[in-house]
Amino acid sequence: MSRKFGEIAFTPEVLAAQEQRGSRQTYERYIANGPANDTITANIAEFIAQLDGFYLGTVSSNHYPYIQFRGGPPGFLKVLDEKTLGFTDFSGNVQYLTVGNLFGNDKAFLFLMDYRHRKRIKIWGRAECIEGDTELIECLRVPGYSANIERAILFHVEATSENCPQHIPIRYSAQEVESIIKPLQNRITELEALLGDRLPSTRQS
Repeated sequence: MSRKFGEIAFTPEVLAAQEQRGSRQTYERYIANGPANDTITANIAEFIAQLDGFYLGTVSSNHYPYIQFRGGPPGFLKVLDEKTLGFTDFSGNVQYLTVGNLFGNDKAFLFLMDYRHRKRIKIWGRAECIEGDTELIECLRVPGYSANIERAILFHVEATSENCPQHIPIRYSAQEVESIIKPLQNRITELEALLGDRLPSTRQS
């Protein structure tokens, strides 16, 4: 259990709820003895590199949370250093809810999910929108991906937490399914060709 995660997530209200329900002492011990977990480790970086999407949470000025899915080719969420993540912000429906929220409150949250391997990682931090920085955008750009880039978003990591796989359904992307069944399709083609070679030819009398 990460110490920084507890410092951020365990508000007085959460502590009260834990106390009432009997879990406070357990979590207090975990947090007191746990590592900080406030950086991007090599294992987390490897996990991030294969993601083709994640959920980004921000908070509006009227205190409502807003969750948005961000998708792109694997690797579009980049690890810039152990405390900083970055990605390019592609053109969308031009509502700019995330952009507006970050201008008023830079607190943000990343929910990283790998359904295939039933693994998820939560990251708390602060995010900033950066427009007009060509060098940064080029650093974050994914070669060959043609989406229109409007800005860069940097995410400054404050805490991470990995969850157990309980209740996570196993799901595969279309690309993953294709890679799984392609060898089977190739084998079927080979067997059909072999069978065709062994069948006697049909002659018309």
